[in-house]
Amino acid sequence: MPKVSDVCRHVRSKNAGPFWITLDLSFHDQAAFDRYAQAPQLQPAAIGALYGVDAALVKHFPVPDLCVLKISYARSKPQGGSLERDMHGGQQYVRLLDVEL
Repeated sequence: MPKVSDVCRHVRSKNAGPFWITLDLSFHDQAAFDRYAQAPQLQPAAIGALYGVDAALVKHFPVPDLCVLKISYARSKPQGGSLERDMHGGQQYVRLLDVEL
């Protein structure tokens, strides 16, 4: 089974304000986007389980013209707490890379 890292040319995460993180998946081409963007492993229930958030707080935004899938999920705590380990959300994409599709 291919992994997210196999079917995407870029995968990144970023801060989407103090309450949200956004994951950007840029697929290699339209065929990869068409095949994998709607995969069950990239739907809110699976992302919620992977990141430990309520699936109702996961948003799924396919952008077919760009072969991009944007997924946003609510942070468990607002950005900037004293124990914050990833203030800008730039490392959150890593656990998505090995997800098998």
